[in-house]
Amino acid sequence: MTKRKAKSERDLEKAYSTKEFVDKLRRLADSIEQKKRFRIQIAGERISVPPNAIFNIEHERDGNNEEIEFQMKWVVPEK
Repeated sequence: MTKRKAKSERDLEKAYSTKEFVDKLRRLADSIEQKKRFRIQIAGERISVPPNAIFNIEHERDGNNEEIEFQMKWVVPEK
């Protein structure tokens, strides 16, 4: 049996145009409503979000800067 290669840690941000962002949000919303896996490619890496992921929204404020993050969290099962 082949072992899954360990993925390296990663923390990045990718900017999108308004149209690209809206398209991704629309696909995400459709996947969530249909209880289907959401697939997206970010900076060359394909990500597959399972339908049982935990969804949350985070708000950060630092001086004059504010940020809202829509987050999806899940655990990848070991094989």
